[in-house]
Amino acid sequence: MVVSDNALASKVGTAILKNGGNAIDAAVATAFALAVTHPQAGNIGGGGFLVYMNSDGNATTIDFREKAPLLATSDMFLDEDGELIRGSNHYGAKSIGVPGTVAGLYLAHQKYGLLPWKVLVQPSIYLAENGVELSWTLAGHAKSFNASAQPQFLRDYYDNEEGEPTQFGEVWVQKELANTLKLIRDNGKDGFYKGAVASEIAAFMKANGGIITMEDLSKYEAIEREAISGTYKGYEIFSMPPPSSGGVAIIEMLNMVEQANLDTIPFNSTNYVHLLAEVMRRAFADRAEHLGDPDFNLNMPLKRLTSKEFAKMRYNNIDFKHASVSDSSKFGQIYEGENTTHLSVIDKDGNAVSMTYTLEQSYGSGLGSSKLGFIFNNEMGDFNPQPGYTNSGWLIGTDPNIIEPEKRMLSSMSPTIVTKNGKPYLIIGSPGGRTIINTVFQTILNVIEYDMPIERAIEVMKIHHQWLPDELIFEYDLMSPDTQKALEQMGHNLQGRQNLGRLMGILCTSESNVYIGASDSSSPDGAAIGY
Repeated sequence: MVVSDNALASKVGTAILKNGGNAIDAAVATAFALAVTHPQAGNIGGGGFLVYMNSDGNATTIDFREKAPLLATSDMFLDEDGELIRGSNHYGAKSIGVPGTVAGLYLAHQKYGLLPWKVLVQPSIYLAENGVELSWTLAGHAKSFNASAQPQFLRDYYDNEEGEPTQFGEVWVQKELANTLKLIRDNGKDGFYKGAVASEIAAFMKANGGIITMEDLSKYEAIEREAISGTYKGYEIFSMPPPSSGGVAIIEMLNMVEQANLDTIPFNSTNYVHLLAEVMRRAFADRAEHLGDPDFNLNMPLKRLTSKEFAKMRYNNIDFKHASVSDSSKFGQIYEGENTTHLSVIDKDGNAVSMTYTLEQSYGSGLGSSKLGFIFNNEMGDFNPQPGYTNSGWLIGTDPNIIEPEKRMLSSMSPTIVTKNGKPYLIIGSPGGRTIINTVFQTILNVIEYDMPIERAIEVMKIHHQWLPDELIFEYDLMSPDTQKALEQMGHNLQGRQNLGRLMGILCTSESNVYIGASDSSSPDGAAIGY
């Protein structure tokens, strides 16, 4: 079973499984295919995280998060008065972090893959070279880019060989991307981080005010890290450790909810939403205070944050009649873009992969070299840009996530595998920027606590609270007006939105040996494909 944001990519991954590949092989091939078919988030110009569990129940992770360039400084987005230059950390070539995707996929394959590397990259080359029919979603993007003040690369991105915008249903060819992928196919990681591709990246940065150099690219390495783990009512949770904040926060929140008697709190009732909002508020405050790149923050209290004792203390100061106050003089959460993508895979032997990767915002920086054919991320915006300054809105200035050369920026990506009796039970993840942690947390809770089918667990109402700004975000067509009014009377500041997350999940039913996959209905091109 392969579940991803694009049906063609899911088919590529499933074909790899049919041809003898394992879950890692399928994840690698699917990810490269998404770089062709889902360019707003699928990428070779960004980075992400992969959680892998083999059929024996042993878990590990691959960290291929982007890095700050060697020339980066803590004040690089500030003016002469020390104030943040609005938008500077999200737009322009300086917002681009050193990409990690190719290195991460290569490391995963070298350590755990079965099929030859070339076999895994070739399907994406075929799709880019021969073209794919432009979906309704991407056709809409193409139309809007041509009518807006986007960077020229993005305005031209969907054009055909005649320089005209490709229309819905027409074949869209990406020959420059195909050529880049061929170099990666033939040379592995070095096909991206050395040679012609690296030289062109460095030349592009120099010409456009970026600071990534050949040295940055040649020095980049993905890292295998021990999974962060916890338990919830007999189930084991394996997720991504820092520089992702997702695993720590999800385990901390599940530990807090475990203190509650949910039998007395009806699902999606006012009291239930209030409980989850208060749990989220506390986890995100701890996230902001403590978490960052572990290679630069050697004393992060991860064991304490994920302990049952700490959760009990946190849970015991929840007021069940009134909303807590998020104090801007303490901690908050920086803005994160929301166009990430997730894929979940399981093979016939029970090896499982949960992988989330991103360009940050939709189409990242919107910048790219016309010679290379892919889009660069804008991940530098995930650092705390103004050291020591925290306000009641989006900005935090705590030390763990301040910009430093070669540092990986903090992330909310939360690829997660839940096990039952030592075997994969739920493989889950989502895009959504700062909302990822909470949508994954609630989906896990829906499956374990309420025994929901995976497709329902993904679709039911989600909420989001991130400490600062002090807002309770909810899906406005899924929460009753009475509940909204009651929550406001408790002191919550409600903000409605159309949907939260775009979850891709697989439920493994050991009793019947069946895999059930589900792609969030908010992903118009997504698909769960198995055999």
